[in-house]
Amino acid sequence: MTNTVHIELPGLVFFYSGVSGHCRRVEGFLAQVLQRRHNHETFRLHRVDRESHPELFERFEVAEVPTLAVVEGKKLRSRLVTPKSCREIERFLAPWLR
Repeated sequence: MTNTVHIELPGLVFFYSGVSGHCRRVEGFLAQVLQRRHNHETFRLHRVDRESHPELFERFEVAEVPTLAVVEGKKLRSRLVTPKSCREIERFLAPWLR
């Protein structure tokens, strides 16, 4: 019998609107941050579109897009509303990045 340890990855939730240019720009910033530090496997990334899932926006009390949220163990650990740069996203995610 082998012992396997299942480590639950923190969830990184990207709340966005498909019609927002700022959301597309922030998605690019997020990809750069994760790629630069080789952290694609650090989070389980969830993209939540306002038009498709308004119930999740309500549940997480998201009023503005884009918003990033980190969820660990079914608890909201941190939130960043309308980030403006890669550096801001990197500071926000610093506790989880390698």
